Amino acid sequence: MLLAIDSGNTNVVFAVYRDGELRGRWRASSDAKRTADEYAVWLTQLMALDDLTPDQVDGAILANVVPAASHALETLCRRYFETEPLIVGAPEVDLGIEVRTASAATVGADRLVNAVAAHRAFGGPLIVIDFGTATTFDVVGADGAYEGGVIAPAVQHSVEALHRAAALLPRVPVERPESVIGKDTVPAMKSGIYWGYVGLIEGLVTRIKAEYGGAMRVVATGGLASIYADACDAIDEVDPDLTLRGLALIHEINRGTAA
Repeated sequence: MLLAIDSGNTNVVFAVYRDGELRGRWRASSDAKRTADEYAVWLTQLMALDDLTPDQVDGAILANVVPAASHALETLCRRYFETEPLIVGAPEVDLGIEVRTASAATVGADRLVNAVAAHRAFGGPLIVIDFGTATTFDVVGADGAYEGGVIAPAVQHSVEALHRAAALLPRVPVERPESVIGKDTVPAMKSGIYWGYVGLIEGLVTRIKAEYGGAMRVVATGGLASIYADACDAIDEVDPDLTLRGLALIHEINRGTAA
């Protein structure tokens, strides 16, 4: 079985694949101070609930955008799963795609993984929108190459910024309001957060397509993808498991190296 780890700024997602099939998925809040031992206790107990054990794992792959968390996650793989993890972004790891940017080393591992999975599933050219700690828009060429993109603030950060900057404005959930025009403070905030980001999504997609110069399919992933896809005609597909599936694909590409 394959242990796939997607380590982001907000959450760390662990998944186990067997013969290409997702067998289990577990999420923890990101904490660079968490040790390999702490991860192991938490993860192995959750795996046991699904009748999975560490000795069934014979491969691992890690995409990490939190450098301080690298040591603990890599140690987890080596000590408790007895396998050397493939690290997305390491020079010896083949992504199976070309990275056409000014500096490939500065592109987030999760964005490259998404590009691999999206091209395999949907072809190209594509725009991949990931509603994560930041809202990212990534361009994938017809041949699968990663060609750059846009990074915007996350929806949740805008909610928090409103609350902190204005004493009388509460935190509000991100959800589709009944109307655009809010008749009170909270409905008005909900409208600004929801429809404001719909405008951001549709506006950026329109501009990316115009600059790229052709038709592009738009794929969304991340926690809020389905919420915004309901109101965005610009979004063609929603794939919540895009990053994890991309990790499994990259491991398959590098299976000889991993062995």
